[in-house]
Amino acid sequence: MLPTFLDRGLMNSIGYRAATVLLVLVCSYRGLGQTLISATDLPDAPGFGAQTAASNGQSGEVQGTAQVNGLVLNRQGNPVPDAKVTLTAPGKQGERTTVAGIDGSYTFSSLPAGDYRLIVTAQGLDTFVSDEFAVRPGETTAAPKITLKISTSTSINVVASPEEVATAQIHEQEKQRVLGVFQNFYTSYIWNAAPMSAKQKYKLAFRTMADPTTFVVLAGVAGAEQYNGTYPGYGPGIEGYGKRYGAALADSVTGRIIGSAILPAVLHQDPRYFYQGSGSVGSRAWHALSSSLVCRGDNGKLQPNYSRVLGDLAAGGIANTYHPESSRGVGLTFQTLGVNLGASAIGNLVREFVLRSLEPSVPKFAKGK
Repeated sequence: MLPTFLDRGLMNSIGYRAATVLLVLVCSYRGLGQTLISATDLPDAPGFGAQTAASNGQSGEVQGTAQVNGLVLNRQGNPVPDAKVTLTAPGKQGERTTVAGIDGSYTFSSLPAGDYRLIVTAQGLDTFVSDEFAVRPGETTAAPKITLKISTSTSINVVASPEEVATAQIHEQEKQRVLGVFQNFYTSYIWNAAPMSAKQKYKLAFRTMADPTTFVVLAGVAGAEQYNGTYPGYGPGIEGYGKRYGAALADSVTGRIIGSAILPAVLHQDPRYFYQGSGSVGSRAWHALSSSLVCRGDNGKLQPNYSRVLGDLAAGGIANTYHPESSRGVGLTFQTLGVNLGASAIGNLVREFVLRSLEPSVPKFAKGK
């Protein structure tokens, strides 16, 4: 029994030892196999920016001694701060990313040797992709020149102030000339035109008074008064015509300054006629006739045209200082008011139904209401 027992114990001991040796050999073989596989794949192993996800939390990034420096500029040669710069290595895994400084500079350090490419992006600018460039061990390489262009897909919203819009619209109004000659600056063919500032009201008034065609029209008015014998106190002949012309010019200046600049600026009223252009003939005619007594406020609402009425009364009162004594008095004041209001109503009818077709400079989009 003892030999048998020993034999069994010996056999068991040998078996355990053999199993242990076999297990060690298997493990060693597997470790060697993995080592061989890793050695075989080393040239294409995780690249310069990849991590091996080591259990100790340390990066497995492949380190080197090379460095890449560069600048990110726009087409004007100015730096592009905060541009995102990505360094990639074709044929390797991973990438490195940095952000350009306030002067547009960036740096990548501790790089292994190899071929690299840069990808640069910035808000509102096109993406830049460089050609491949070589980096040698231990050297500092200047990156390819990076110039970012404005992206053609970028939308830019420009918001103008009401005064800037009004300036542009008035600029178009100042191109309006009947038959290409006679000014028609106070007609707005844009129904929802921006309100004019006080400064713009004064500028348009002086621009109108200084226009050469204003003097031509007043010469015609003085001629008609001379022919009809209006204000006989001025007398006949060249002298009488000169006095009538001077009075007509004074009436025009005072009426324009007071009724189209001073009072509209103080009362916040718009001195322009707003072309309706649509609707029935009756509605358009009513709009034209009523515009002498009803105007648009700077707030866009309709209101009594105090500027027109008070301006004509003031002009009539001032006219008493230079018209012939035989024509002076309260009658002259209200005569001036009536004449000016009637002329304004007739002029508005002509603006509404005739002038637009005679003004080649009016933009096609300006069609009134």
